[in-house]
Amino acid sequence: QVLPVESGGGVVQTGGSLRLACAASGGTFNRYTMAWFRQPPGNEREFVAAVSRSGESTYYADSAKGRFAISRDKDRNTVYLQMSSLKPEDTAVYFCAVGNVRFDYSEDVEYDFWGQGTQVTVSS
Repeated sequence: QVLPVESGGGVVQTGGSLRLACAASGGTFNRYTMAWFRQPPGNEREFVAAVSRSGESTYYADSAKGRFAISRDKDRNTVYLQMSSLKPEDTAVYFCAVGNVRFDYSEDVEYDFWGQGTQVTVSS
């Protein structure tokens, strides 16, 4: 069983940047599609970004396009989410997800393993 462990969250001002990391515990991510989701306060969990098993294809929610970048380092068995130009509406708990996606990268049901989440707070 592959357990994702997130890190890198924190408090940042509007316009700032953060890099989240997701490391594998108990296995390797290399056979799986990886994604980031987030859950803003009082709202449902939503898709942010995904990267294919090869790392060659990436997918983003409209809210993340042009500001966030997902990448994976197979040697380090880690996935990253580089976030720039952060806005208060990016405030959320960010979750790393692992799975063999069949149909839709943005659907959380496609992912089998989830991390505990890391809090990102963007102050205005």
